[in-house]
Amino acid sequence: MNQYRIYHLYTYRITYKVEYFATYIDSGSRTCLCKSTLKDCGDHSFRCNFFFPFNGRYAVVTAGANKGIGFEICRQLASQGIIVLLTARDKKRGVDAVELKESNDFSDQDLLFHQLDVEDSSSVASLAEFVKTQFGRLDILVNNAGIGGSLVDTDALKAATAAAGGVSINQVRFLMARRTHINWKAISTHTYELTLECVETNYCGTRRMVEALLPLLQLSQSPRIVNVSSTMGKLKDVKAGSQEAKGWPIAYSVSKAAIIAYTRILAKKLANFKVNCVCPGSTSTDLNYRTGKQTTAESAESPVMLALLPDDGPSGLFFLHK
Repeated sequence: MNQYRIYHLYTYRITYKVEYFATYIDSGSRTCLCKSTLKDCGDHSFRCNFFFPFNGRYAVVTAGANKGIGFEICRQLASQGIIVLLTARDKKRGVDAVELKESNDFSDQDLLFHQLDVEDSSSVASLAEFVKTQFGRLDILVNNAGIGGSLVDTDALKAATAAAGGVSINQVRFLMARRTHINWKAISTHTYELTLECVETNYCGTRRMVEALLPLLQLSQSPRIVNVSSTMGKLKDVKAGSQEAKGWPIAYSVSKAAIIAYTRILAKKLANFKVNCVCPGSTSTDLNYRTGKQTTAESAESPVMLALLPDDGPSGLFFLHK
C-alpha cells in the first residue's frame, strides 16, 4: 500500500497515503465503528483502537504553540488518538493553545502543554523529566522549532513583490505558486549575533532535544524522530555551491543543512528508529512574513506522515512536501 518514488539518492517526495491518514485532516465528527460520533458513543472508548491505530502513543512537538505549522502538527497527531505534549517558549501562547482544545474537540488527555526553550539546557532537561514522569516513555519527537536568523526589509520585500507581479505582499503566495523567485538574501540583513542565534535554535536546539529525550525514545517499540528542515538547506545545493546564487538567507540555510546532515547521522546510529527530516513546503506563517502559498494544515501533513511511518518505512532521508 505504501509507495515511495525516488527522485535522487537521499531525497524522496512523499507520494503515498495510508487509508486512515485521510481521516486526520477532516476528522471533526470522528465517527466510530458503530456509526455514532466518538464523543456520543456509549459502547466504545473515546479512542477506538481500530479507527485510531496509534492510540496510546506519546509525542512531543517543539514550537507547537497556538498557531503555525507546530500547532497543526499537534492537532493532526492528537486527532489520531496520540497524546501530544505541545511546547512553546512563551508560556502565554502555550496556555492559549490549551484553551483552544475544546474548540478542536480534544480532551485534557489529548493535548498537554509544557514550557520549553530549546536554547536553554535546563528547560530541555525539565521537559524531559516531565515526559518521564507523565508518560514513562516517548514514541514520537517532532523538532519543529526554528527562527529565520535575519532582519527582513519589509519595504524591499514589497518592492520585490510588486516588481515580480505588481501585487501586494498579501498576494505574494500566488507568485510563489507560479515559481516567482524572491531573493531573500538581497532583502535581508545578517549579523553575527542573528546567525549565532539561528544556528543555536534551529540546529543545536534540535540536537539538544534528541539527546535529552533519546533514553525515553529507546523505551518505545516504534520510535520516530522527525526534524523539520527546508529545501534551503539541501545537501545537493551545498555540494553544488548554488545556495548563494539562489538567494537563500545564509544563517537559515546553514542551520537547515546541518539538520539534514544530523538526521542522516542519527539514522545510521539508531538502527531501530525511523529518523527523517522534511521540508513542509512554502507556508504562510510569521516566519516568512506570510509569503508562503500553503496553509499550515497542508504543510503539517508531511511531518505527521513521517511521524506515523510504518515499521518498514524509510529512515535517514530528506522528504519534500507531498
